[in-house]
Amino acid sequence: MRGNDFADLKAFAAIVEHGNFTRAAAHLRVSPSALSQTLRALEERLGVRLLNRTTRSVAVTEAGARLLTRLKPAMEELEAAVADVKDLRDTPAGTVRIQAARFGAISYLEPLFGKFHAAHPDIVLDVTVDDALTDLVAGGFDVGIRLGEWLDHDMVAVKLGGHLRQVPVASPRYLAKHGTPRHPRDLLKHRCINWRQPGSGGIYAWEFKKGGGDWFSIAVKGPLVVSDRALALSAALQDVGIAFWEEERVRPFVQSGKLVALMEDWCAPFPGFFLYYPKQKHTAPPVRAFVQFLRQAWSS
Repeated sequence: MRGNDFADLKAFAAIVEHGNFTRAAAHLRVSPSALSQTLRALEERLGVRLLNRTTRSVAVTEAGARLLTRLKPAMEELEAAVADVKDLRDTPAGTVRIQAARFGAISYLEPLFGKFHAAHPDIVLDVTVDDALTDLVAGGFDVGIRLGEWLDHDMVAVKLGGHLRQVPVASPRYLAKHGTPRHPRDLLKHRCINWRQPGSGGIYAWEFKKGGGDWFSIAVKGPLVVSDRALALSAALQDVGIAFWEEERVRPFVQSGKLVALMEDWCAPFPGFFLYYPKQKHTAPPVRAFVQFLRQAWSS
């Protein structure tokens, strides 16, 4: 084998696994054009076409399928062998690429940066904060932090912290002018501040549950739609309307009297955030160290 054959064969396998050049390039952290050149060079060296490709899809040729059948178990064994050697290090080293929802990052990552660095000085945390629902593998991430209701079933999930609760809040001046809602249906008569999740064309419908009843949602309307909940909170403080956000984030403003919590008996707790990552035979040492650190930090 030539010096770069292993990398080129790995690139070929990634294209087949992900189904197109764009997702495979994101996983390998190279550009699609560079990946295309790599495959073309490999095909020229081998003297056969491995993939039939169009602008939208790729299909494995007979030669490509035969190569992949022999190649995949060999590559898995090579990667496992390298990982086993890395495990012999006294301290894990490398980069952990994390994709986290904004509230998850603020609540469960930010408070631990200093402690994690002190415990694992050779691990680099590469954190992308994004509320959009992203394919973890296609995006080239090792782990993610999301609400449990949005996790794929084929992921390993680790609970972070306890349950959460969302509550509607409004300023005293808004309530004095427009009245106080007593039931979630009353919100349909009020000015509510909506949230559109990044990457989604839809607007979040506010969810409520009382006692042993079922969850139900209310599609509220109002003068403002935001993609960042912090903006909704700021608007509520400015008397624009009623905001709906996690209880811990609004508590300081409720305690100071700047906002009033509404219909709390209709605001039931729900499973909160999870750290999650793909199921695989071997987890890289830095990823394993990161997962274990967060598991111990938030186990209570």
